[in-house]
Amino acid sequence: MQQDVDAFLSRLSESSRSSPNTIAAYKNDLGQFVEYLSRSRPSTPLGSLDAPETEVWSDISSTRIAGFVVSLREKSYAQTTVARKIAAVKSFFHYLMSQGIVQRDPTENLDSPRVEKALPRSLSQAEVLELIAYSERRDDPDSLRDTAMLRVLWSTGMRVSELVSLSVTDVDTTAGYVRVVSQRKRERVVPLDREAAAAVEDYLTGGRSALTRHREEPALFVNHRGERLTRQGFWLILKGLARGAGLPTEITPQMLRHSFAMYQLERQTDLRSLQGLLGHRSLATTQVYAQAAAAQAHSSSAASETRS
Repeated sequence: MQQDVDAFLSRLSESSRSSPNTIAAYKNDLGQFVEYLSRSRPSTPLGSLDAPETEVWSDISSTRIAGFVVSLREKSYAQTTVARKIAAVKSFFHYLMSQGIVQRDPTENLDSPRVEKALPRSLSQAEVLELIAYSERRDDPDSLRDTAMLRVLWSTGMRVSELVSLSVTDVDTTAGYVRVVSQRKRERVVPLDREAAAAVEDYLTGGRSALTRHREEPALFVNHRGERLTRQGFWLILKGLARGAGLPTEITPQMLRHSFAMYQLERQTDLRSLQGLLGHRSLATTQVYAQAAAAQAHSSSAASETRS
C-alpha cells in the first residue's frame, strides 16, 4: 500500500501545480489514512498473502472511508483540517483510478465539509512600522539582518518561503529590485523601495559576513551558524520582535504579506498590479484582499456612526 502512496506523492512533486507545503501535508494525511486502514482492518484479511497489492486498495469500501472521516471528527480537528485530509484521500483515489489500480472510486460520493473562507488578518501600517523600529534600535549583525528582512517583506509582499529562498545574487540594491522564485518555480521581479534597499545594503556590508564568518554561502539571509535561514527560524525571530515591540505575539509571517496587500489597496494599487506583485496565479486570490478591505472600511464606518 505504501509504495502506491509514495508513487502518488512523487507524481505530485513532479507537478508544478502542487507546492512543497501541500505535498508535505498530503504525505502526513495519507500516512494517517493508511494507519487507520491498518487498525480498522476486518478480522477476515483483505487479501491472501500472495494476492497482488491492487486487490488491497480495490477492497477499500466507501464505508471504510466514511469511518476514517468519523475518526477525524472524533479528534476535534478544525473543519479546514478535515477538509484537507479528505481532499488528500480523494486525490489519491483519483490517482489510483488513473493508474488502473482500482476500478471504482470509493470517495466518489464523499462530500468535504463546507469551510467558510476567512478574510486575511493583517497589521496596520503603524504596527508594521513599530515592528521595524524595534528591530532598528540595535545595529548588531542579527538586528541588521532582521531589519533587512522586515523591510523587504514590507516593500515587496513576498512569501516568507520566498524570502528565505533568496540568494545574494537575487537582489540589486542599486537598481532597486529583487528576483523572486516561487515554490512552483515561477519567477517574477518586484521593485524594492529605498528603505528596503538601504537595509539590505547595511546588512550585506555590516552584518552578513559576521554571521557567515566569511565563508562562502549563497543564501542572502543566514542564521547564527552562517547557514540559510528557515521559515521556522524566521517565525521565531518574528515572535521575539513582536514581543519586544509590545505587539501581539500571535503575529504570523503570513500576516505581514496580508498587511502589505491591504496597504497597497489603501494606496489605490489596482488589483492586476497587486496580483503581479504577490505572484498570484489567479486574480480571484487577490480579490480576497479587496473583500477584506471593504469589510474593514464597513467596520470602521459603523464604529464611527456608533461613536457619533
